[in-house]
Order: sequence, then structure tokens, then C-alpha cells
Amino acid sequence: MGMPAALIAVVGIAFFSAGASPPPALTVAEEGDSIWIRHGDAPLLRYRFDGVPFKPYVQEWYSPARVQVLRDAPHDHLHHHAMMYAIKVDGVNFWEERETPGRQVHRAFEGLETGERGGVAFARFTQHVDWTGPDSGEPRLQEARSITVFAGPSPALLTWESRFTVPPGKEKATLGGSHYHGLGVRFVESMDTVGAFITPGGELGELVRGDEHLTPGAWCAYTAPAGEKPVTVAMFDAPGNVRPALWFTMKEHFAYLSATINLWREPLDVTPDKPLVLRYGAALWDGEVSKEAIEAVYREWLRLAEAE
Repeated sequence: MGMPAALIAVVGIAFFSAGASPPPALTVAEEGDSIWIRHGDAPLLRYRFDGVPFKPYVQEWYSPARVQVLRDAPHDHLHHHAMMYAIKVDGVNFWEERETPGRQVHRAFEGLETGERGGVAFARFTQHVDWTGPDSGEPRLQEARSITVFAGPSPALLTWESRFTVPPGKEKATLGGSHYHGLGVRFVESMDTVGAFITPGGELGELVRGDEHLTPGAWCAYTAPAGEKPVTVAMFDAPGNVRPALWFTMKEHFAYLSATINLWREPLDVTPDKPLVLRYGAALWDGEVSKEAIEAVYREWLRLAEAE
């Protein structure tokens, strides 16, 4: 794909040997309906924001060996968009996209940015999103969504941060949803049913239905073959989030992992004097990795996130 970008930013990778040629640059650019982050010519992440009727989302995410692990709009659940954030707001469903769904409407990008944090190069963009109901175009909730991709040999590493506020003149927005609503990831078909979830304690938590569990913890991971190559995907919780994560997991019919904050049992109000910030990390390795390796990368992600 060419680079007729409306916005583009470039930064060199922070680490290379003295006397050696610098490695390819990390770039972030708006191209058509998507934001692309690349390392040289190699894609790292594609974020789809235009031509989407209900919500923007991370459509493609690549491992260091360039294995793409996300699945968008599978026939069994057309509303599963790769890596997406969705919940209910004031009773309006922004997840399932049927009957009278809400819409996450792209308003603007604050800018595309590259730089260095904690000795690691990064690329980042911030998008402003209006969460509108089916009855009008007036927003029920407003969001500043920032996605940061860090450069490094392994694993692929990113941060998803959502800052929620109520529109001017609105007293509150009540957040709710089902037990799986939150920041969700649908994996490519070859990863369905055959993988294994990994948790810090080694066990899954409360069984809600079928094989659907909710597990507390600082992180949760899933390992399975993406095509012919095994990969491991982990999601991380930030200690500063309003509630600790409950990780929704399932693999009986298809594999899914979601960071939730128990909104199905305890709805949460966002008010003018009480905005909400949620921050999560995600890491993607080629191959299977140990709990100790996941924990080490989680600690590194916390270091980088705290440097913001």
C-alpha cells in the first residue's frame, strides 16, 4: 500500500549498535479508511475508523514474525470486530449491533505522534469518538481513545487507553453491559477451540455459563496456533483503573478474551466531575511462552505506561 497520508509521523527505533546503520523507522499514518503503524515497510497494526457503521476498532495486529492474529466480523458473530471496546451506555447496546444499537462515531484525530519513552520508541494516535444513541445524533458519552504501539524485537506491545466524559449539559452517563462487555479480542479461526488460557494463578475463575469464565488478575493470556505458527496473546490491567479487571474467557465454540470491569453486576456512572479513564495493555509473541515471561513483559509494560 502506498503512503498518500493525510497525516504522518516518523521516528527511528531507539536501539542499534554503534557504527551500524539505523534500523527502519517506526511510522504512523492516516491512509484511506485506516490508521497504519509500520516498522519500515512491515505492518504492525491497522486501525479501521472509516466505513464502519457501528464502531472503530483495531482490525489487524501483527506478531514480530508478521503473523496477523485478529478476526473481523466472522459469520457467526458479525459484530465481533477484531479488537474492539464496547459496552452499554444508558441502556443502549454498543456491542451486539442489532435491534436498536448505538454507534461510536469518529469525530477527529488529535494528531499522530512518534517518540521515545523509557528508552523505547513508540507510535501513537488519539481519536475523539462520540457514543450516540439510535434515536438521535446527540452523544450519550464522549471518548478520547489513544492507542500506542511500542517498538522492540519481541513481543509486539501496545496500550489502549479510553478517557470517557459526559457531553456538556448531561448530568451523567450510566455504563453497563453483559459479562463479556469491555475490551474484547476475537482471534483468527485456527486459534478457536484448540488453545489454552494462562493466568497468574494457573486457574480460571467463576464459571458464568458454558465454558465462559470471569477471572480476576493482573493479566490473562491465550496461546494457540495462528495458521501453522503458535502465538501467545496477553492482555494487561493497569493498577490505576477504577476497578480491577475480570477477564472473560471462552474457547468452546470460538476463542475470545475480554477485559471487563463487572458492569453487568455493578453499573458505573460517569459524571462531569467524575470522568473515567481505562488503560489496558496487550502483548503478542511468536510461539508459546511461560507465565514468568508474561509477567516480565507485564512489568515492562507498566514501566512504559507509567512514563506517559
